[in-house]
Amino acid sequence: MAIASALSSMLASGGLFAQIQQQQAQRNAEQAEAKARALQGQARSAQVEADRAQESARSIKVQSDQASDDASQARQGLAALKSLGGTQAQFSDLREQLAAIKSGADTSVSAKAVSAAASGIALAPVVNSFGQPTGTLVNVTA
Repeated sequence: MAIASALSSMLASGGLFAQIQQQQAQRNAEQAEAKARALQGQARSAQVEADRAQESARSIKVQSDQASDDASQARQGLAALKSLGGTQAQFSDLREQLAAIKSGADTSVSAKAVSAAASGIALAPVVNSFGQPTGTLVNVTA
């Protein structure tokens, strides 16, 4: 009977051990599920933040493109103003030469130089839509 009692005691303790293992496994599973839920929440938050950052990057890209376009237009305007300034300076020189010839004070200016200047040969370079000089305007009308 002592053996039966010992065997019964061992079976009971074995059952108790199995029950403890089962409870531990249950706790481990619950902890893993809680950790998974927490990580899923963090992942959702990170995705929302990434979406915001991407939208912000798109907005900055649009602003950058606009600023680049504005800079390009400003460069074209500056080139046109420089060209206009050069043309105005040449007209001013032409006016001075004509005034000198008219007054007879400057005899070193030949009629040929005045004729070339008046015909437009010495005009400023033509500027394209990008503000780049492309050639010289020549007046071919007689």
